[in-house]
Amino acid sequence: MAATDPAKPASTKQGHHRRRSVSQICPPPRRPMTLAELYPGCENERLGVARESMLQNHLIAKPELGKPRRNCYTLPGHAFNYGLYIHGLDGGVPEAIGHWNSIKPRILLPKEKPRDYKTSNRKAVHDGFVTAHEQNLYRRAKDFRINEDDERRFKRAPPKVPADMTYGRPARPSTPFFELLQHKYKEIWMEEQRAVIKAEKAEKKQKKRRGKTYDTRATLLRKYQPPMKPGHLWQMSHFRKVGPHLCTFPDQASHKRAIEVFRSEIPVRIGPLAQGLYTAAVC
Repeated sequence: MAATDPAKPASTKQGHHRRRSVSQICPPPRRPMTLAELYPGCENERLGVARESMLQNHLIAKPELGKPRRNCYTLPGHAFNYGLYIHGLDGGVPEAIGHWNSIKPRILLPKEKPRDYKTSNRKAVHDGFVTAHEQNLYRRAKDFRINEDDERRFKRAPPKVPADMTYGRPARPSTPFFELLQHKYKEIWMEEQRAVIKAEKAEKKQKKRRGKTYDTRATLLRKYQPPMKPGHLWQMSHFRKVGPHLCTFPDQASHKRAIEVFRSEIPVRIGPLAQGLYTAAVC
């Protein structure tokens, strides 16, 4: 005979599948291993003294190959019922069909009205009773109670609120995913920045139209470039009569043209020898 698969539901004679029980779908956890279940070569084999507490400690117990992990807690037997077991005391279905069990309404006794100490103290002083003993006797003789319709006290009934009022904090608005995917907030920010730049340009243009701008002393000094004295570089006295040993110009005319170009660019170059980068005047 072929072995049946426990995971598949068994079929009846009529061909209908039988539903699996809860114990088959969600089996109970495995109980802690006992010393009798240990065998040589298993994962939880103990050498030397072996105790039951070793197998009930989840930090020491090792998982078994191809099997679910065991529960290291000692649980009661299968006949144990968890929770509170309530026995039927209402008579069951026959009792419900036999008569109608209705709840009798409770009789609410009128509550005693609280004393009105403000009124009693005011009238006691008005009648001439000033001491504490006299006021105590006055309260016994004339007992003033607070009226239920007195607006000076908070009523016990809940306040009148609109029918469509919602209690609690308002709900958080939903996240606009379509706006995030379409980069809508970026486009809104770009439009705002374009509007700001356009307004600044219009303001600058209006300022220019108001009048002609004049140069101040600071702007003139910023544009001014001090002239350079056309002179030879300083040399030591015993090197002045020594001629050049190397000449990279083909003739004297090209050397003269190069010197003239160099002297013309001296005011706009940086460096002690005026051979650096070009400088730009800041307007």
